[in-house]
Amino acid sequence: MKIYQIGNIKNKKQFLKDMNVQGGGVSIMAKKMELFYFYIKNLRTPAANILKQDALSVGAELAVPSGVITCAKESYDCLLIGTRKHMEILSKKELAQPFGLKNVAKELQLFLKTKEYPVQVMGVINANDDSFFSGSRFKESDAIEKIKQMITDGATIIDIGAVSSRPNANVVGVDEELNRIKPICDIIRAEKLYDEVSFSIDSYTPKVVEYALESGFNLVNDITGASDESIIKLAVKYRAKLCIMHMQGTPQTMQNSPEYADVMVEVSEFFEERVEKCEALGLSREDIILDVGIGFGKSLEHNLTLIKNMRHFKKFGCEILIGASRKSMIDRIISTPTEERLAGSLAIHLKAVESGASIVRCHDVREHVQALRVWERL
Repeated sequence: MKIYQIGNIKNKKQFLKDMNVQGGGVSIMAKKMELFYFYIKNLRTPAANILKQDALSVGAELAVPSGVITCAKESYDCLLIGTRKHMEILSKKELAQPFGLKNVAKELQLFLKTKEYPVQVMGVINANDDSFFSGSRFKESDAIEKIKQMITDGATIIDIGAVSSRPNANVVGVDEELNRIKPICDIIRAEKLYDEVSFSIDSYTPKVVEYALESGFNLVNDITGASDESIIKLAVKYRAKLCIMHMQGTPQTMQNSPEYADVMVEVSEFFEERVEKCEALGLSREDIILDVGIGFGKSLEHNLTLIKNMRHFKKFGCEILIGASRKSMIDRIISTPTEERLAGSLAIHLKAVESGASIVRCHDVREHVQALRVWERL
């Protein structure tokens, strides 16, 4: 007999089936193989004591500060630990408990119902000359050539914008933005390139967005997080998807000492409000993509926290986009010029996908497709 420890099993059901585990046992055992950690903030002390006992009764655990048992404070932050099976039991059990545990139960149920989406690579094309990475800047024929190369390299979405959103970027008028993007849109429509790949318009200007949607684009990438209702209405009108990004401030102010009481809580509350707004205007969650906005009003630590805990945002039932390609957070970890940040970009994006992201927005399509395919096999 030999025994060895194995690493994380991504497809748990398939692993058990390959072992010839009997049909009924596959689902039961798979739930016991998936471990969850839920950080609960400001849980009322009586609720913490009840949840502690309920968790222990089913084989799970609630890590609490030492003062909980004596009710030294009114509320505490706690860590709930258990398998999927444990959480399913607790999410039903706590519905009957007082002190706010019913809300805890409902939140747990949201997390347990998260949907898995296939991973896609989104290539970046900038139709302007002041984006932070010079390798992403293209004009008309050059842009089309690059688009076709990205399709060959494996991109399933191509994001095209004409205004830089880097820190302190210049403000561009509507007509100028449209003049930059229009020739590329016209060629995409004329050559019906939208039959080969999905096109995303990186803009929050209704006039520009509508022109792109008329040209065959089917995704709107709005860095303002759909602050303008007309953008949502355009997405509904053209049956397009909408990417909602979180940003603190504007591109001109966002990196002026960004601060959060709790970045996870504030970004999550932002998405909750915007998703509800989109649904009220007729957009379904399946057509909404969430982007935490790496580098948009965040410090390095804010960015790292969001990437490591990206799975949290899957509770909304939407696809999650990660876009950290060649961004300055890499330079803050290890001093590196923009042109040499491919390796750092790959590391961040692979971690984000592992944490729940399903769309990777990047400048280097071929390298990301290769990395993701190898990662998936591993």
